[in-house]
Amino acid sequence: MTTDAALRRTPLYEEHRALGARMVPFAGYEMPIQYAGIVAEHRAVREAAGLFDLSHMGEFHFDAPSALAAVDRLVSSDIAGLAVGQARYGLLCNERGTIVDDVIVYRTGADHVLMVVNAANVDKDEAHVRRHLKKDVGFVDRSADTALIAIQGPRAADILVRIAGGSVAALPPFGVKSARAAGAEATIARTGYTGEDGFEVFVDNADAVQVWQALLVAGRGDALVPVGLGARDTLRLEARFSLYGNDIDETTGPIEAGLGWTCKLDKDFIGRDAVAKQKADGPKRRIAGLVVDGGVARHGYDVTSEGKVIGQVTSGTYGPTVAQNIALAYVPTDLSKVGTTLAVRIREKDVPATVVKTPFYRRAQ
Repeated sequence: MTTDAALRRTPLYEEHRALGARMVPFAGYEMPIQYAGIVAEHRAVREAAGLFDLSHMGEFHFDAPSALAAVDRLVSSDIAGLAVGQARYGLLCNERGTIVDDVIVYRTGADHVLMVVNAANVDKDEAHVRRHLKKDVGFVDRSADTALIAIQGPRAADILVRIAGGSVAALPPFGVKSARAAGAEATIARTGYTGEDGFEVFVDNADAVQVWQALLVAGRGDALVPVGLGARDTLRLEARFSLYGNDIDETTGPIEAGLGWTCKLDKDFIGRDAVAKQKADGPKRRIAGLVVDGGVARHGYDVTSEGKVIGQVTSGTYGPTVAQNIALAYVPTDLSKVGTTLAVRIREKDVPATVVKTPFYRRAQ
């Protein structure tokens, strides 16, 4: 168990304290879980804009003429097809075809690739990458030197242009570019984890505070608020984004996890043959979206059918936007079809639940 004394702090720690954040341990860091409250912060992101400190995330840099091809072999999705200025979501898999991590890969230059990995997996992912990376590709883990600030919500673009210039508003979804933000050198991407439009801004640690403060000032008239990990979780679950360590891990394969679409099976990537077999055989279980009638399902709760335990909840919460208790759970494939009636065991009572189509929430385009 991590002790408070061992927890790391992001460059924005004092900013969070000054804003009245409630701090909690997360992935080895002391992070804000909420400021004004999870529901208020959630709604601010859906209706206006929210500001997130994601500086705990990991940043891997690859440099070489062969960097793109090397990362293409590491990641399940089509990385070789990225043009400069494009990004793509994908998976790091092991030889068994299970998920080491889910990542976003950004091609930021002709011979340069940035990979963003989950905070709790930085050391494991680095070992995995080094084990499989060819010697002619330069690799640097810059996680400890990089701050990552996300601004998400329908007003995110209007706010960001005030400190980074109008060109960032022209970025397409999953586009990335170099820019100056509040006077700092930055890499800015139109990516996020909320189901809303938004951007992620990478800067050196030394520049984090000035960028964070500049965004708060720029967003004052647009109801921008700081947002903690609590609302980040409710937002991502409504959008049905997987959380590593809950919904996916090294015991889960891409097909059963509903992430087969990230796997380009006509190319060679680590775990490709095992994933292809999973697809051909068909999974014995699948992750399903549930709406729970009468209680909030939590990670680890049993899912039942006719009184028999048939699976476990991986993520669950009350969804403020959809106004329903929602959850994800692995259940037998024949019980994963939309409309199937199941139950979640909450405080020793089987509470009715229905399999529904996901995502639970999709923003209007």
